[in-house]
Amino acid sequence: MLNNLKYIDVAVDLPVYSTFTYIAPENLSDGSLTGKRVAVPFGQRKATGYVLCESEYSSEYDNKEIKSIFDVLDETPLFPPSMVPFFKWISDYYIFPLGTVIKTALPGGLNSCEIAKFSITPAGKETLDENRISSLEKRVLSLLENSPASVKKLCTKLNENVSGALLVSMEKRGWVAREKEIKSGKTKARLESYICLSGCRMPDGKLSLSRKKVIDCLESYGELSFKRLKEQIPSAAKAVKALEEKGYLVSTKRPVYRDPFGEEIEPDSAPVPTHEQENVISNVLNFLGKGFSPFLLNGVTGSGKTEVYMKLASAAIDRGYSVLVLVPEIALISQIEKRFRARFGECVAILHSGLSSGEKFDQWNRITDGRISITIGARSAVFAPLSNIGLIVVDEEHDSSYKQEGGLRYNARDLAVVRAKLENCIVLLGSATPSLQSHQNVLSKKFSGLTLTKRVENRMMPEVSIVDLKDNRDNRGVRRFFSQELIDGIKNTLVRKEQVLLFLNRRGFAGFPVCSVCGEAVKCKNCDISLTLHKAENSYKCHYCGYTKTAASNCSKCGSSAIQLLGLGTEKVEAAVKSLFPKARVARMDADTTIRKGSVLNILKDLNEHNIDILIGTQMVVKGHDYPNITLVGIICADLSLAFPDFRACERTFQLLAQVAGRAGRGDLKGRVILQTYNPDHFTILAAKKQDFKSFYQKEILFRKDLDYPPFSKMIMIRLSGKDKKKTHECAIALGKCCNELKAENKSFQKSVIVLGPVEASVTKIAGRYRWQILLKGHSFNPIQQFARKIIFEKAKKICGKDTSIFIDVDPYFMM
Repeated sequence: MLNNLKYIDVAVDLPVYSTFTYIAPENLSDGSLTGKRVAVPFGQRKATGYVLCESEYSSEYDNKEIKSIFDVLDETPLFPPSMVPFFKWISDYYIFPLGTVIKTALPGGLNSCEIAKFSITPAGKETLDENRISSLEKRVLSLLENSPASVKKLCTKLNENVSGALLVSMEKRGWVAREKEIKSGKTKARLESYICLSGCRMPDGKLSLSRKKVIDCLESYGELSFKRLKEQIPSAAKAVKALEEKGYLVSTKRPVYRDPFGEEIEPDSAPVPTHEQENVISNVLNFLGKGFSPFLLNGVTGSGKTEVYMKLASAAIDRGYSVLVLVPEIALISQIEKRFRARFGECVAILHSGLSSGEKFDQWNRITDGRISITIGARSAVFAPLSNIGLIVVDEEHDSSYKQEGGLRYNARDLAVVRAKLENCIVLLGSATPSLQSHQNVLSKKFSGLTLTKRVENRMMPEVSIVDLKDNRDNRGVRRFFSQELIDGIKNTLVRKEQVLLFLNRRGFAGFPVCSVCGEAVKCKNCDISLTLHKAENSYKCHYCGYTKTAASNCSKCGSSAIQLLGLGTEKVEAAVKSLFPKARVARMDADTTIRKGSVLNILKDLNEHNIDILIGTQMVVKGHDYPNITLVGIICADLSLAFPDFRACERTFQLLAQVAGRAGRGDLKGRVILQTYNPDHFTILAAKKQDFKSFYQKEILFRKDLDYPPFSKMIMIRLSGKDKKKTHECAIALGKCCNELKAENKSFQKSVIVLGPVEASVTKIAGRYRWQILLKGHSFNPIQQFARKIIFEKAKKICGKDTSIFIDVDPYFMM
């Protein structure tokens, strides 16, 4: 009897790092359980778990008390068994609980949660008649007499705060009992009613007009959705109910697909590839179906990398494989998704955070059901539940948006490579400005390098001219950041009925408002950062925590109203452009103007339909978008990111400038770029001018090697934050001491781990929390990972209490 039991390995959705074995009772174990969620007992509580694998009886279970699961929460698996090694790898590499890794991977709204409900006991009922209880206790017991309730329901019904302490006290006195239950996720399939005739003989008597219309309609169409029936017959509701009660109609519920795509797309035909494209495609296809093969495609802007992706995807699908395509920004997904749908039709799914939970749920199910061949999405799509993957594409692989900064701090580009290795398939990273890490992988023969050196249809690369902004320092007003060359360039472009793109990677109107009396900056009360004035909202705003204060606010130090608006943002550029070119149609594309769903698409549509003459934007305008009629790109100030206290500052600046310059001249007309800078001789600026990645790499890699930074080392950041400045400081110092002691007592760590810090973060306070960090560096990853594990699992809990949060950032991208 014992040998017939099914044992399952479960990752629990709690901050625990081990997996746990449970018994699946016979009545709950029909079919495969791998990939499904289960409700399990965990200590004194119920928890959601994810089934990783199943096993038969083993003698090792004899001496263990193995509990049974409560329930299976899914009819079909949420992910295929092939993804289990992928989840385990992520958990191990990023030092993150496996159950939480899987929860992160799944669409939001699916996951269950545990809630406590309270019910009245017989002793509680007796107490109701006594006068010795408080008014609130009496009201709580009276409410519980009707039915059990959660704390939230008690507070809502009584319109009063019912504290946990009060309920614990009542529980100890035996008046109430606590029960815990698993509450299922909010997102489910959308069900719609379908109506059809039951087949029963209709009554001989006379039918009302509305009932006759319903029957005639169903006889014509057969089965109809209730929604469609009401469109045909607005008064159908009462008639349908009456006919259904008499047995003449049958109503059934069916799941309805929530379509996130919108308008239909006209099919296209594949163009003939260029000679360079054909070489790239044939080189990659030689490895299709032959195991793990990583490639880096370095293609200049406008060289047709997307067409290469589609040709490869077509070949993979023809051979029975599925395809995953990652893009860095939601705004870019729409453009690439339309091209793929035009080529491949309805076998395309999308996954990104801009979808509603219901849309994401439906897309996820289409993928798990095997109805989808191609999945396109932002970084979270790396977890798409695809089976039999033949090709993974990472477009704009250099982009920082692939790095997740909260919760599980993964890099989707790196995970794409890992998943390709585990799935034994091709992974193709593409960019006009590859990351130094990926280029170094080509040089060390870990990746194969591919190149596209020419734009399609032999279009010319834009002509780039550099303007020294130091020559404008004596000018006043807008002339300080609008050189005469840029003004003339815009004027001539508008005369030719062509379009202009102006780039500044800072939103708002003024990024550094200061008091002209005492010199105090207008700062956020929660963060150690200056507020930015947003004129459209008439308020100062913090770009870290969202704190706002009215633009009429006086200086917090001296009370003066004389606030000087220093600094520059896209709002100020927009105001300047409108004053210089009052007849031009101007639009702005940044985080402030693209909050609403569909706003990015509307701006891009207006641009393509030539309803915009001048587009002003931040980095979201540069990421792979194709603007055929933009012939002039003006970079207002190229130096904003050069001075960041981060070893990747030059790399990011080069990538940003080269990418934005590449937006010019992508149509039939030649493009021009005017690059304004205070550092015209900086090697990063000169390399961006020439679109010369190799010359930039050759200089930048020397600095990286001298300072022993990636790609010549691996890094793990230990980050601490707390609301109490003193306690956070003390915790950071104590943890730093532990790091040095651990290194001193272990000879292998002395040679393999470098400990830097603890130091305050560059931005010392964000959202009311003070921030410290310790950086671990080493030439080999395993030693620094082992070091970090010992610190986190053995030392941190003893040093840092509830007041200070500590977390690990493996391969940190932002050092501030």
